Amino acid sequence: MNFLHRVLLKAPSASCSHKLLLRTSARASSKSSQNDPPPARESQSDSASSSTSSSNIDAFSIMRGKFSPDFAKKAMLKKESLTSILRPKTSKIELTPDSGEEKTKPKRFLVGRDFLSLKHFGKDEIHQFLWTAKDLKTRIKDNGEVLQPLTGKTAALVFEKDDTASRLNAELGLARLGGQAAYFNASDLHLDGKENWKDSARLLAGAADLIIVGAGKQEVLEEVANESTVPVVTGMSDLLQPLQVLAYFVTLQEYFGYLRGLKIAWIGDGNSVLNSLLYGCARLGIDLNTATPVGYEPDTDVMLDAMKISGQTGASFLIGNDPLQAVYRADAIIADSWTKPGADDENIKKRIKDFAGFGVNRKMMKEAGGEWVFLHSLPRRPHEVTDDIYYGQESLVWRAAENRLWITMAVMLHLFQPYSPTTPKPKYVRG
Repeated sequence: MNFLHRVLLKAPSASCSHKLLLRTSARASSKSSQNDPPPARESQSDSASSSTSSSNIDAFSIMRGKFSPDFAKKAMLKKESLTSILRPKTSKIELTPDSGEEKTKPKRFLVGRDFLSLKHFGKDEIHQFLWTAKDLKTRIKDNGEVLQPLTGKTAALVFEKDDTASRLNAELGLARLGGQAAYFNASDLHLDGKENWKDSARLLAGAADLIIVGAGKQEVLEEVANESTVPVVTGMSDLLQPLQVLAYFVTLQEYFGYLRGLKIAWIGDGNSVLNSLLYGCARLGIDLNTATPVGYEPDTDVMLDAMKISGQTGASFLIGNDPLQAVYRADAIIADSWTKPGADDENIKKRIKDFAGFGVNRKMMKEAGGEWVFLHSLPRRPHEVTDDIYYGQESLVWRAAENRLWITMAVMLHLFQPYSPTTPKPKYVRG
């Protein structure tokens, strides 16, 4: 007997309060779960009839089974707080339909803000970043304009570990817009023991107009932002990579002509890119299926935060451990590296063993939608995706890699100063 453990959040209607449903579902099989046909979705009428307290229940189901015990335990321990999120009674916090921010907090403009997580930005603000990226790409690359609104501006790039993509896009992107960037590693700033992040943040803020940080811990980003008087941008961390996700969104909108209405499937590690993808899809109302090996699920707090946001935007999540279920009728399949930078040989061997069956191939993609595309965060290894897909006609890997440049430029530009695109606004909702 195989048990499917999944989390599914549907959009609530305006007249229906959020409710939490805990259900257990079992499905018999004599073969591995990858050979099972995708389960039929429960209709709204079936879901409604299963409850005696409401005729229109929208919620998510947490089903016992193939998630790691630690992940399931943390999710269940947060049941009460999650119930209060989805079914508020006397809470003073009132969420706005767009951004999910408290109404008691004044909404800030993009200029001067930190860019740490997509959690902190509403739908319209994310659309503005995406529109500006497309605008800059059209004006500079396609039309050959010389556009340098950031002449005289500077950025400090600080990375504990080398990250080629983040450095490349920030340095060249700022240069294209007229500014200058300086790169520092942990040794340059003596962060190996002589100096600390608190003092370094204050030092950098006095010399640069913007700080981009790549750190092992997200807490470092938070500390730098708290100490800095200039905007701070997440280059990468163990928890989040928001710029990579926005690059995916720019790429998918270019290809399909819209975002909301797509179904995205994530296959692989529940890492920082997936965590940011959860936030991004939740904000924009994009459906997301994920499949990670047992023990490699996305961050629990991020997942619960994303579900809270999804209640306002209508995004649907299917979070589990079965790649075939995740890619079922998906429009875009995203994979990432199975190993972390700097991992030793023993860790690499263990991860490759743990991720067996999660390599993207043609057999797996038979479950996808009629016209699907593939993306990868890079660097890629052959066991993560076969060559015929990675280099094939369905691959948007290199377009997304280029769009990482344009979205980085767009974010920096908006944090520095107001900007109004001159090209038509792209369409973000299907229909």
